[in-house]
Amino acid sequence: MRTRSVLSAAAVLSAALVLASCASSAPQGSTPTDTDASPVDGGDLVLAIANDPISLNPSGIGSGNDTLYVTRQLVDSLLYQNPETSELEPWLAESYTANADATVFTFELRDDVTFSDGTPFTAESVKATFDDIIAAGALSQSVSSFIGYDQTVVVDDDTVEVRFSSPNAAFPNATAAVGLGIVSASTLAVPFEKRADGESVIGTGPFTLDTYTKDVSTVLAQRDDYAWAPASRDNDGAAHLDSVTFQVVPEASVRTGGLESDQFDAIGGVQPTDVAVLEAAGIPLVHRANPGLSFGLTFNEASPIASDIAVREAIAAGINAEEVRDTSLNDLFNVGTSALAKNTPSWADQSAFFEFDPDRAGELLDDAGWVTGDDGIRAKDGQRLALDLIWITNFGPNQTSLELIQQQLKQIGVELNLSGSVVPDFLEKQTAGDFDIAWGNLSRADGDVLRTQFSKATTTARIDDPELESLLQGQLAAGDPAARTEILAEAQARIASRYYQIPVHELTSILGIGAGVHGITLGADSRLESLVTAWKDAE
Repeated sequence: MRTRSVLSAAAVLSAALVLASCASSAPQGSTPTDTDASPVDGGDLVLAIANDPISLNPSGIGSGNDTLYVTRQLVDSLLYQNPETSELEPWLAESYTANADATVFTFELRDDVTFSDGTPFTAESVKATFDDIIAAGALSQSVSSFIGYDQTVVVDDDTVEVRFSSPNAAFPNATAAVGLGIVSASTLAVPFEKRADGESVIGTGPFTLDTYTKDVSTVLAQRDDYAWAPASRDNDGAAHLDSVTFQVVPEASVRTGGLESDQFDAIGGVQPTDVAVLEAAGIPLVHRANPGLSFGLTFNEASPIASDIAVREAIAAGINAEEVRDTSLNDLFNVGTSALAKNTPSWADQSAFFEFDPDRAGELLDDAGWVTGDDGIRAKDGQRLALDLIWITNFGPNQTSLELIQQQLKQIGVELNLSGSVVPDFLEKQTAGDFDIAWGNLSRADGDVLRTQFSKATTTARIDDPELESLLQGQLAAGDPAARTEILAEAQARIASRYYQIPVHELTSILGIGAGVHGITLGADSRLESLVTAWKDAE
């Protein structure tokens, strides 16, 4: 194995392309039951998750974190983002360089990697995977990472250039994500929309798909010739486990009970209400605050009511975010302070815009002509101040949080109609614009997540703000990291001051770990890392 470090081509870009570390109030994700004992090879791990993956195509659209937990085991990425430092490190690429204006990225690839079907990993594999994402368009969750994409050029078998027509300083970070994981030529030969069941998904990861039974389980088998995990993962060979089963168990209490009774080796999606239960039982937790977008209310600017900034500002003043956090979550979760969560690189505190002040909320609505009716709900020109809010049912506390927000806003004369659904239905409503407010978050360890959510080209919130657009595109062109951070801070201030999104709380990923289980970690995006390091005590 060649061991060259990740490189940057120009001094002005060096710190931008190897991201600065970011603080996190939660422990970094190594299993707390780890000991100095040597890992044991063999054994089968059963990890209970809340949701069916929906799609095992790594760049497809699945059910959120649970999907990525599974697909991360099948595919590797060009680069690895270290969760302790946030720096980009070698993985399938030994190194990368960038030109001075961040429009050309050259990756030097390992020459000893193969896909699980035995075919070699080469520069052509990278080109074909990236071109496939572009061709998929809206069918892919990853296409937004390719803003300004021109082409991928195969220089030789072990060298590939990714070229953009406009600067894209966030691209190296994006290559560390599951959605840009590299797949084989045989996978790409299958139409994009037919890869969901995973039968055709061939990657270079430490596990391969054994069986997938919708709404029941996904079973993965160890790949015995795997030998190219990132150096900082502390395992340069095959995974220790023989197999991993991701068991779909929607009820959080059933997952918790199954862990306590040794039915499961680990569980994902531990709910805040179950934290104390597991701690009382002496069951260790792995938890990490998620970077990316905070959970919050994003307004549809095409909505006649939600497009009124006075209404949006009043709603912000009418929400007691700390009460929401304390009621539906616990102190492992941070109260929202910006569109970005605190441990995202380039986070900037915007909490002054979101202070709880119901009297001020009432004054704003009074001044805007919204008059309180007999039932306490305001109206203007015969129209009730009623807003339809859509949300995804894949995170248990969502309903508790939203019902409390619904009660809080009723006190200022705003009616919220809550509509929860599974991911595909939610996305369909977003795309169609069939909502006034959308509730949700998005985990990503880079401030460019603001562009993917609020840029005119990609937003489902119908935002058309030239000043914000200039900032979102400007951060992509900023080679100097300090300049990029400053631009992203301005973008957060713009989003906050225009109340395009109201942050309420951040997400924290929590896993429960059974006795005798070791080496399960959460990555820089606070999602489950490759289980190449996981192992169980011998039985």
